[in-house]
Amino acid sequence: MSMIAIIQRPPVLLDRAATLARALDSIGEAAAAGAELVVLPEQHIPGYPSWIWRLAAGRDGALLGQLHAQLLANAVDIARGDLEPLQAAARTHKLTIVCGLNECEHARGGGTLYNSVVLIGADGTLLNRHRKLMPTNPERMVHGLGDAAGLRTVDTPVGRVGTLICWESYMPLARYSLYAEGVQVYVAPTYDSGEGWLATLRHVALEGRCWVLGSGTVLRGRDIPADLPGREQLFPEPDEWINDGDSVVIDPKGCIVAGPLHRESGILYAQIDSNQVAPARRALDVCGHYARPDIFELQVRRTPAQAARFIDQ
Repeated sequence: MSMIAIIQRPPVLLDRAATLARALDSIGEAAAAGAELVVLPEQHIPGYPSWIWRLAAGRDGALLGQLHAQLLANAVDIARGDLEPLQAAARTHKLTIVCGLNECEHARGGGTLYNSVVLIGADGTLLNRHRKLMPTNPERMVHGLGDAAGLRTVDTPVGRVGTLICWESYMPLARYSLYAEGVQVYVAPTYDSGEGWLATLRHVALEGRCWVLGSGTVLRGRDIPADLPGREQLFPEPDEWINDGDSVVIDPKGCIVAGPLHRESGILYAQIDSNQVAPARRALDVCGHYARPDIFELQVRRTPAQAARFIDQ
């Protein structure tokens, strides 16, 4: 059995350093409780751009531009070392961390943001980075398209971990690619919540016969910084629940074993056992005895996307 912790606490929106500091406090708390795997929500650093669901591109272009500029300035550049605080925490506490973030690459100009999730090993090594394949609806005003370079599973002390971000779990072939790599712990950082989303995660657990960790975002009006551009227009009510959270842990039989953590800021703990996955697939193994490779074949191109290839003599 392994203790996992899903951190459902708001970021300091549009402040990378302050959000990281808050996350490190929560990671320390989870480590003290015995967690071996800690999960943080979708785009947690420096926060999900909730305003995109309340603004129109043409009408509100100036405000969108201000907010995007701050998001870009506080995004994570892995090559620059922005993940080092999380990597150091993983090393110090000897635990695995999954964290969603807004990512940019200054080496390529820094003009494109990606909705990414990283997996950091207990020795502080960056084990995987997955970029969301398809931003959802107004997210396309913010994020570029990811590639499949990080569409893979990684062995960790708690089991073989794979991640899909939010509505990627509605992409059957993306799910299947993780099943084909033997995912045991399916981590879904998300901005979604509610009964429909919880039903989706239960379906994933039943289909993949794996543990599913739904990492939700919790946010209230009072969590929005006072100096956020357009705050009074966008989030005037301090008691409004902008997002309900609903972090949850589901076992390989589709049963909820912890959560959902609804409209509550905190840490959701659960004991999981990856050894339960293989026996659960006795009746249904969608990439094993329940597959028909003679009829169906999936090809996944995991070559990293490149805008240009330079050949120098």
